[in-house]
Amino acid sequence: MRILVVDDEPLARERMLRLLATVAPDAQVFEAGGGEQALELAAARQPDLLLLDIRMPGMDGLEVASRLQSQAQAPAIVFCTAYDEYALDALDQQAVAYLLKPVREEKLRNAIERAGRVNRMQVAGLQEGDAGRAHIVSETHNGVEMVAIEDLRCFVAEQKYVRAVHPDGSLLIPETLKELEQEFGGQFVRVHRNALVALAHIAGLRRDAAEGWRVELAGVEESPGVSRRHLAVLKERLKQQ
Repeated sequence: MRILVVDDEPLARERMLRLLATVAPDAQVFEAGGGEQALELAAARQPDLLLLDIRMPGMDGLEVASRLQSQAQAPAIVFCTAYDEYALDALDQQAVAYLLKPVREEKLRNAIERAGRVNRMQVAGLQEGDAGRAHIVSETHNGVEMVAIEDLRCFVAEQKYVRAVHPDGSLLIPETLKELEQEFGGQFVRVHRNALVALAHIAGLRRDAAEGWRVELAGVEESPGVSRRHLAVLKERLKQQ
């Protein structure tokens, strides 16, 4: 992986380089002290990922991201900044993650892992055309987080939110199960009034005398219940897989 660190503060760049030496020791790492230099290095080195400061003199990080995202094979972007009022702007520029300074080692490692998955989804999107959303987005206490649709195991309704479950945890999103079913009905199937599951990640069905049927999903402990109403449809969809 090729990573470009962009920050106008030399000490901030040095700290990020030290973190990367720990979390991504095999990566090729480059650094830029401003927006113009970042674009030049991006053109010359073709990085897979930018760790990009937002508030910089001259060309800021948002403009850098905007210019890069217009390219056919744009790098993944993780914004790193002390100014959390930029969260929505970061989301508009399709950042993989949004990390607040001082960036912690664990958060950086998670962001880099997500960056690789989103890059693959971007490539698939270019090959297949407009196939809808490739990922879901949620604002958390850690900033803006994204998870690829292909990594999700299920959507579970809980009070005012829906929980999107993936192998590394879950995100809360404001959409309804009905909206998600309409959008992702080809990839997910309803198994209960409060749950949709990803067909590609169903590991099996388990019947429990007390709890009835449950869906076992690969890579997660979550095991949504299956209502009688939806059992026949689920079995039919599994036959078609």
